[in-house]
Amino acid sequence: MKLIKLTAISAAVLASTAALAADPVIVVDNNDAVVYEAQPVAYQAAEPSYAYNSDAGIVRNTTGAVVGTTKTLFNTVTNPASVSAEVGSLGYGANVGFSINEKVELQAGWAGGDVADLFGGDFDVEDIEYDVDSDFSNPYLGVQVRPMANWFTMGAGVIVPDNEININANSKDGNYRINDVDYDADAVGTLKGSVKHRNELAPYLTVGFRPNITNNFGVFGELGAAYLGDVNSKVTASNTNAIATEAAAAANAELQNEDYLEWLPIVKLGATYRF
Repeated sequence: MKLIKLTAISAAVLASTAALAADPVIVVDNNDAVVYEAQPVAYQAAEPSYAYNSDAGIVRNTTGAVVGTTKTLFNTVTNPASVSAEVGSLGYGANVGFSINEKVELQAGWAGGDVADLFGGDFDVEDIEYDVDSDFSNPYLGVQVRPMANWFTMGAGVIVPDNEININANSKDGNYRINDVDYDADAVGTLKGSVKHRNELAPYLTVGFRPNITNNFGVFGELGAAYLGDVNSKVTASNTNAIATEAAAAANAELQNEDYLEWLPIVKLGATYRF
């Protein structure tokens, strides 16, 4: 009797194993042989709870996602959702994006270089036109939000500006006109100087668009502004007479009193590759 039970148990184990291969199995119990036809079990991988939305251009699940996955913060940092190249008023640069969820992406990037060449290389302060030579360095951290889960984006963050701006004043009709006073250009000589913003951190806001071209490639554009605060300027004249000294001091004061210099317009275009 024990032999029969052991035989039955062994046969049952063999039946379980054979069921995966869908082969018939014979089970012996109480001296009776019964033939069972094992049915194969079909398994289907479950659809992920997050999927890539090619229309909106958003990543809903990547190795860098924080929400909706079991990935650690370390994996998030070391597995970005996207990389982008950009050009604009902050300079030439690039950034990496880290997907938080289907609407939010963190960004870390840098932009810099000779920005003045991108925008004509000059700007006006009251009646004086200045030629500009610049060397920008703008690391930044920010967040891009898709409030409607489509191509429209809103951005916010902070820039750590380290921008050198050198200026050279152009005379007009033989004069430098500063605060409604004309200074003879021959008496003054050359007016040149530098401008530097005081803020070490510059908050910014942008609005933009980020449509997809393919599942992996997309383009983007942004408009906004960063607040860099008051400027420190230094203007000197090549001549050393009283008129030249007065003109340089007036130009310097005019630069520091221009409120619009506190703001850096943000205009950028770029392309993105999503992993």
